Amino acid sequence: MNWIESLLLGLIQGLTEYLPISSSGHLAIASALFGVDPEQNLSYTILVHIATVLSTIVILWREIVWIFKDIFTKQTWNNYNGLNRGTRYAINILISMIPVAIVGFFFKDKVEEIFGSGLTIVGIMLLATSLLLAFSYYAKPRQREDISGWHAFVIGIAQAIAVMPGLSRSGSTIATGLLLGNKKESLAQFSFLMVIPPILGEALLDAKELLGAGSAQVANSTPIGVLLIGFLAAFLAGCAACKWMISIVRKGKLIWFALYCAIAGILILVLL
Repeated sequence: MNWIESLLLGLIQGLTEYLPISSSGHLAIASALFGVDPEQNLSYTILVHIATVLSTIVILWREIVWIFKDIFTKQTWNNYNGLNRGTRYAINILISMIPVAIVGFFFKDKVEEIFGSGLTIVGIMLLATSLLLAFSYYAKPRQREDISGWHAFVIGIAQAIAVMPGLSRSGSTIATGLLLGNKKESLAQFSFLMVIPPILGEALLDAKELLGAGSAQVANSTPIGVLLIGFLAAFLAGCAACKWMISIVRKGKLIWFALYCAIAGILILVLL
């Protein structure tokens, strides 16, 4: 991987992690175009994922501070409804992690097999993302003030299903939350915060795999300068996309992303 490929892939990762157009799908397309094998650039994959996590923390630092402040405030812990909002929010994030943790622990090999099956599945899943975004745009359920524990679990199921390449994680979780009747203002933030633990967990597993591969794999990994370019590109693009996406969800403009995913999915299937 050279620095131009690193820059472009980093920008794609940072932008598409938050925009509802599928980061996995676009990275698969870009990797195929550039002839880059993610398995041979594992250190790069780890760093750009960490960069997107850091961009979330930078943009949503006030919400993160609020959550931790509420957690450490004196309160009664024997009743979920008796807890303050920040603590319930943190518990909901943990609840949302259950489905993706199950997929990661028990179906990791199957997911990796799907990722290696070519771009046809990416085109199909982009069309599925388009339908989900369009459906959530036109559906008008009654909006609830807070995300409940049950809704957090259902949104977590959407996140787990979105491990499919081409099925947008942010699009799936936000659209599912909208269909459940949750407020637009809170959904984007919850969607971005709930992904921090899974991304960090995946990065740790990849780091363990990289270290377990031995010194030969480490020596053949991407050069430090190229890694740095990808990291900065993913971080800066992630900051911009995270902030932009929160504004887009509040304004309810997801239909344009549905149109984009439909066009992209059709083009991939036609060209293949």
